[in-house]
Amino acid sequence: MERVQTEPVAIPKPAARTSQVLLVTDRDKTVGTITVPDPVFKCRDVNVHYGDKHAIKNVSIEIARNQVLAMIGPSGCGKSTFLRCLNRMNDTIPSAVVTGSITLDDQDIHDKRQDVVQLRARVGMVFQKPNPFPKSIYENVAYGPRIHGLAGDRVELDEIVHTSLQRAGLWEEVKDRLNQPGTSLSGGQQQRLCIARTIAVNPEVILMDEPCSALDPIATARIEDLMEELRQSYAICIVTHSMQQAARVSQRTAYFHLGDLIEVGETDRIFTNPRHKLTEDYITGRFG
Repeated sequence: MERVQTEPVAIPKPAARTSQVLLVTDRDKTVGTITVPDPVFKCRDVNVHYGDKHAIKNVSIEIARNQVLAMIGPSGCGKSTFLRCLNRMNDTIPSAVVTGSITLDDQDIHDKRQDVVQLRARVGMVFQKPNPFPKSIYENVAYGPRIHGLAGDRVELDEIVHTSLQRAGLWEEVKDRLNQPGTSLSGGQQQRLCIARTIAVNPEVILMDEPCSALDPIATARIEDLMEELRQSYAICIVTHSMQQAARVSQRTAYFHLGDLIEVGETDRIFTNPRHKLTEDYITGRFG
């Protein structure tokens, strides 16, 4: 898991804009291919309202297994709101109304028979600020498997905790102090503990809402290395304000603007040959 800090990835400047770049007024549909082979999530015409505010506007996109999808865009563009739709975190906001279709493995996540607790086990979330439980390091990881009945006895639970901490790149650092509080760890270690806690319940998807924004460059590098390893087993969606990070960790990128999904496609193409003027303006620093 150790990685020597390297120079930041340079974001190539897009080629000179041609007539193929869409104008600001051409916003009736998302530019790029919204479908992917073997999607874990299919989202169609998703809208989110917070009272009178229309935060997400007819967003359609699919999320692939074993890939990292980076969601980028200016502050307030709706990317975090959309991320929270995927495990129904917006249900906790009284004024939020979500419409449209979101399916996980072709099952409607808003079906009345859907157990939201089970959904959030299948679609784990890592937040911007590390939020370990006020429990020991061991109990932080063991909590989910215990309440979901994933371990038959203490031996199985120990194995889940060990495996999860190992996969999160944290085992060697904490193996001799599992009974110490999770809050005693550094910020980067706490974030990896939260990732270990998420993968301990064997999810299908991991959502990450700016998981490195509060971390130093070395801790950020470790989390990014971890994402590359974890995508071999999970679909990962990350919201980030760092285009450098999006370029480093993702295979696909989605650009949001004022609640619209403007453009989506392979990360290399988005950063080198954006097809919408709004996308080009954002990645070249003209606004945002």
